[in-house]
Amino acid sequence: MSDYILELNGITKTFPGVRALNDVHFQLKRGEIHALMGENGAGKSTFIKIITGVHPPDQGEILLNGEKIVFRSPNDAKERGIAAIYQHVTCYPDLTVTENIFMGHEKVRKGTHCILWKQMYQEAKRLLTELGVAIDPKTQMGALSVAQQQTVEIAKALSTQASIIIMDEPTSALTKRESEELYRITKQLRDKGASVIFISHRMEDMYRLADRVTAFRDGQYIGTWNVKEISNEKLIVAMVGREITQLFPQKVGTMGAELMQVKKLGRTGYFNDVSFTLRRGEILGLTGLVGAGRSELCQAIFGIFPYDKGEIYLDGKKVTINNPLTAMDLGIGYLPEDRQKQGLVLKWGIGRNITLPVLKKLSRMGWLNEQKEAELAQSLSEKMVVKAKSIFDTADSLSGGNQQKVLIAKLLTASVKIIILDEPTKGIDVGAKAAIYEIIMDLAHQGYGIIMISSEMPEVLGMSDRIMVMREGRVTRILDCQEATQEIILEAAMATQADGKATQAAV
Repeated sequence: MSDYILELNGITKTFPGVRALNDVHFQLKRGEIHALMGENGAGKSTFIKIITGVHPPDQGEILLNGEKIVFRSPNDAKERGIAAIYQHVTCYPDLTVTENIFMGHEKVRKGTHCILWKQMYQEAKRLLTELGVAIDPKTQMGALSVAQQQTVEIAKALSTQASIIIMDEPTSALTKRESEELYRITKQLRDKGASVIFISHRMEDMYRLADRVTAFRDGQYIGTWNVKEISNEKLIVAMVGREITQLFPQKVGTMGAELMQVKKLGRTGYFNDVSFTLRRGEILGLTGLVGAGRSELCQAIFGIFPYDKGEIYLDGKKVTINNPLTAMDLGIGYLPEDRQKQGLVLKWGIGRNITLPVLKKLSRMGWLNEQKEAELAQSLSEKMVVKAKSIFDTADSLSGGNQQKVLIAKLLTASVKIIILDEPTKGIDVGAKAAIYEIIMDLAHQGYGIIMISSEMPEVLGMSDRIMVMREGRVTRILDCQEATQEIILEAAMATQADGKATQAAV
């Protein structure tokens, strides 16, 4: 018997004008968690589709348990014990958890079309219990969190007797606590004999879970290493083809005059008594644990939700912000955390997404000046170095990093002076992160005031001039970058409310 449950040798796949995979190799051991890493465009998605039978390879061979196999369809791969759990969960939200688990392989009484609901419910309950989660199998799928939906997808894979489970960026939309629970479940799958391919951009995922790691770059296999034997620096070079000696750009220039002052701002049930200032050219990092109220605070400043206490001053003048249009007219822009659902119109072109806030200004008597629109979109697209064939490509054709660049370009059309960035590098690879950091730092150098919400401690420490820490809707500490450390930030994020009031008063 082969040492490997799955092997891919010399896999090549070409689409019109693009070689997605070129002579790729991969080996998965029995009972291991194998991380697959690479930048967007490295070929990871095509690789998954080859393994799951969506696309046949143009060249190369696939070995399953040492035997050469050809997958003719996704069902063929599923029947041979391969299951995939995707970044964006594909489920039937109006059906129950049980129905989702057994969709496509329902238990039916022999010789009839009668579904054995009781048996399916009991089996679903058993699978979820084995995974250590308390989810009622009769619950509607749409009522569950993203993390719970992913757990149901894992239960679905187990219900098909899957021995190979592919997880595609499963932690990208999860909180820290939810990620910890996913780590536990993934290790449990391995300990019970399953082999897991774990695709992620996050170094933490790899170090916490994987036994080995393979890197792809530009559709090519670069290498495979034991996780304990490879450094961050070596892996980054493997993924991006160059050393990122300084991931965060050097801070140069000085901060200018005060742009915004927030005094004792509050929204009942979300945040309270929040006060801070923002200056021209400053990057104010905003961090805290889940439920701290970071996004809710910034959404109130942008007018998405109303604040019911406190005051906001811009350039020394008191303002009232009731909606996003007012905020944009006052010079405040907001980049949301979920770029696909809240930031972009995915089926529209890149150019139209960029110019969306200023279509009225580009129109006269109801007629849009398409030439001016195209010129503006092209100029900002080039300024942000958006990688696309043209501004008429749809937004959903872009990688995560390029989608973020489009959103930043979109903000710049609206003549803003304050930019709020909510998790600006969430779900993008290390090379794209470096590019986004350069853009953010350049905007600060140009005099924009930037509020950057982030859950990544190195990002907060590496980019911020000052760091504001929140817990349970209150500011517990505001730190200068010179005095901030991970330990101090974590201590402030876990401080009691009483401690927070005392600390904030001293700032």
